[in-house]
Amino acid sequence: MQTFEIHIIVNQDDLDNLNHVNNVRYVQWVQDVAEEHWHAKATEKILSDYFWVLLKHTIDYKNPAVLGDVLKLKTYIKESGGVTCIRMVEIYNKNTDKLLASSETKWCLVSQENMKPARITEEIRTLFS
Repeated sequence: MQTFEIHIIVNQDDLDNLNHVNNVRYVQWVQDVAEEHWHAKATEKILSDYFWVLLKHTIDYKNPAVLGDVLKLKTYIKESGGVTCIRMVEIYNKNTDKLLASSETKWCLVSQENMKPARITEEIRTLFS
């Protein structure tokens, strides 16, 4: 399993009225790290031929993040087959390595040509395994 990670710093705009990171922000970060992973690994040809749409999203909130925290967002593909894949995202406090949230998302690969679901090719599968 190949992982991809990015780091972010919690800023004021990320906070809710309790001065913790807003739940909606975690959802955005899950999508952002998935997109960055896709763009970091896929070739220009693959990017021009395919895109992903989100089918299902679950997130477990474990611990809060607050202003100034440095977060590590780690993602990997748990499984893939047919036209879908399951992507995991784990969000940690980078300084304490405490797990803050974990997410499991189901994505569907779509052809740019006909806007219909497309089978995940071996080339795409090997990019993320």
